[in-house]
Formats: sequence, structure tokens, C-alpha cells
Amino acid sequence: MGEVDPAFIQDPEHRPKLSIIEAEGIPLIDLSPINSIPTPDSISELKAIEGLVREIGSACKDWGFFQVINHGVALAKREKIETAARKFFAQPLEEKRKIRRDEKIVAGYYDTEHTKNVRDWKEVFDFVVEEPTLVPASPDPEDKEETQWINQWPENPPELRPACEEYAREVEKLALKLMGLIALSLGLPEDRFNSYFKDQTSFIRLNHYPPCPSPRLALGVGRHKDGGALTVLAQDDVGGLEVKRKTDGEWIRVKPTPNAYIINVGDVIQVWSNERYESVEHRVMVNSEKERFSIPFFLSPAHYTQVKPLEELTNERNPAKYKPYSWGKFITHRKLSNFKKLSTENIQIYHFKVSE
Repeated sequence: MGEVDPAFIQDPEHRPKLSIIEAEGIPLIDLSPINSIPTPDSISELKAIEGLVREIGSACKDWGFFQVINHGVALAKREKIETAARKFFAQPLEEKRKIRRDEKIVAGYYDTEHTKNVRDWKEVFDFVVEEPTLVPASPDPEDKEETQWINQWPENPPELRPACEEYAREVEKLALKLMGLIALSLGLPEDRFNSYFKDQTSFIRLNHYPPCPSPRLALGVGRHKDGGALTVLAQDDVGGLEVKRKTDGEWIRVKPTPNAYIINVGDVIQVWSNERYESVEHRVMVNSEKERFSIPFFLSPAHYTQVKPLEELTNERNPAKYKPYSWGKFITHRKLSNFKKLSTENIQIYHFKVSE
């Protein structure tokens, strides 16, 4: 996977701390109330859903992260994609690089030897959920042209594509259910966010983190926040995800829970909620002995979405904290920055923050 950049060793902003709090940390939430068949006028079921909404709201506010169990995603479909992913990553490098992604074809395979971010110790396969996915041709605000993202699928293993496509539909359902619960927790109608995802730009990433000979000098993924709306993460039993706790800034290791999903609020929800809920920094630690696999689903709105604080959540006493921005231009800029050293800083939501 390449050598560790010597400059990285001297960079305290990114170098892993030697003392990490080992804790389950983030809330574990049971989604059973929304997966059972409702009984008319059942007071107990209504109370269970109300309790679930409160739990979701508290987790989003206090942590920006939570885990869910009894989520309704078929275990067989998760196992199928995990098995196919392991087979794909086990192939020779030259085979995987036949579907290498670039600035024009953003879906496909890449490893850290072929990106500007040499600090990350991993290899990846990306695919879009909606094919084709319509996006702006460039991040230039004046450019009105559109282009399409299409998937690249490897010849081997042949079962990878159907496994990925089946899994995507299952996790999409879960992600939209969670958006409904988040809407309710904000005092909004359950379907408030649905229209934003009609022509979604969501994608799924298969991550493989090989054993790292110098785990104290590298990260699987450096500290970052997710730019989209919501992330639904499946991780194996090796673990390595760490979340920056809001109360004191300490890094908390997320202990793997069998068949659970880890959910985190993205930047888009932070803006929509006018900072009622915040996107939180997280990172992935590498392991010196074991390889690690994970599968994040990045739920993202349609490219034509103007992301801004919702009118229902702003007023004279709580004015909008962000100016509107084009999601399509935002994500196109982010994707381009993976392959080019841009003349400007990588775009962040704080660039649209309203001055107080």
C-alpha cells in the first residue's frame, strides 16, 4: 500500500494519539418499533415509536453518531456483499486496477498509491446507487452543463455486481427510514426529506484496510466529517472506527456490535437542521496484524438540491446560520479534489457559514 509519508509522522493534527479511550461510547438503538406490523390504535406501539424518536434525536444532538440493531436489513444480503468484496480485494493489483477510477470516471477502484492522500492506508471500490447519476460537469458555479456518473464493474468475481445492487436497495430503505425518524425528532413531518432523494447522488464504498506495519504512523482514514446527509456503515469485527466526543474532544473507539449498523449525521443534516444536529469528526485506525473491511453507504441528495437551513427551523431569534449552496457543485468539487491538487482549499460547509 506504499510507504508512510515522513511528513505525516511530524504532523500532530493527523498523527494518532497513543492513548485512546476504549469504550462502546455511542448509543445503541433498537429499531424494532418501526419494523413491526402496527396494530390500529395501539397506545403502547405509539409510545414505543415516540421513545425511539427521542432516542434518535438525543443521539444526533449529543454524539452525531449511533448504532442500530433490529434494523430490517437482511443478514444474507450483507454477508453476500462482504464475501464478494473479500474476493475482489484478494485479486492481484493489476487486475483490480483495470477498473481504476479517475477524475472523469469517479466510480471504481483506487488505492492510496494513486491518490494525493498518501496518509490513508486502504484500498477502495466505489459504486453509485442510481445509475446513471446525474451531476454538474464541473464545480464552476457558472457552468450549467451536466454529466453522468456510471459504474465500472470487474469481470471477477462475477457475483460482485448483483450482490452490490441488492445490498444497495436494502440499505437505502434503512437510510430513508432513519431520515424519517430524524425528521420527526426535529418536529417535522416524517416525509419532510423524501423529495431531496428522488434523484439521489448516493454511493457505496467497499473499504479494505490491509495490515499496516507501522500502525502508529498511519491511519486507515484521517480525521474528517462526511459531506452528505447520512452515512450507514457496516464494519467487521476487527473494528477501528473512532469518533471525536463532543463533550471533551476525546477520541472514542466504537466497539463492533454483531450485525449492527453505525449511523452518523453528515454536513447536509447539520445545515438543514441549522446546527440542531452536528456532523462530527471521525477517523479509522489501522491494525498491524489483521485486515479490516467496512461498507459505508453515503446517502446524498439530488445534484440540483440547494442545501440551506429549513425554513421551519429558523426564525428571528434563530436565524439561518448558512447561506444556500449547490449540492451538485459541492460534491463535484470534492470528487475532483481526490485527483487534483486544487488551487483553493477543499470545499467545506463553513465556507457558507453566515458571519455573526
